[in-house]
Amino acid sequence: MFDIGDKAVYPGHGVGVIEAIESKAISGREQLFFILRIFDNGMTIMIPTGNVDVVGLRGVIPSMEIPRVFQILKKRRISLDTQTWNRRYREYMVKINTGSIFSIAEVLRDLQVLKMEKDLSFGERKILDTAENLLVKELAVARDVEESEMLMEIRKIFEP
Repeated sequence: MFDIGDKAVYPGHGVGVIEAIESKAISGREQLFFILRIFDNGMTIMIPTGNVDVVGLRGVIPSMEIPRVFQILKKRRISLDTQTWNRRYREYMVKINTGSIFSIAEVLRDLQVLKMEKDLSFGERKILDTAENLLVKELAVARDVEESEMLMEIRKIFEP
């Protein structure tokens, strides 16, 4: 599934590297764990190898899938929701926590479009930053480019 040195994405935290695969005794049972260090903040996460699917750990998006992310970002015909900001906030957090790069792209796009219509709430601005950060980091790793280059490319999509 994953080997030491592989890059992986942990939902809500972003891209990291598998630094080790360790066996630990938990409640008297030996269990194997992936030790994932998140690039963004250096946090280390232990993921039981048997729970990879449950927690949503996945590999970095393959380069052939990147154009689909940009198609999502460029789509402008979206229905702007008339829900309250806190209901939208919860829905956006659910999408971000799925770990799907496509869902994260939808959140970024929807908030950028909404931002053109009206001021975002503090919570929405925070989610916008989170979505942008997660997207930039993963796409930069997938394309093997600098994050600043990827950030400029994404922001250019939303210029008026």
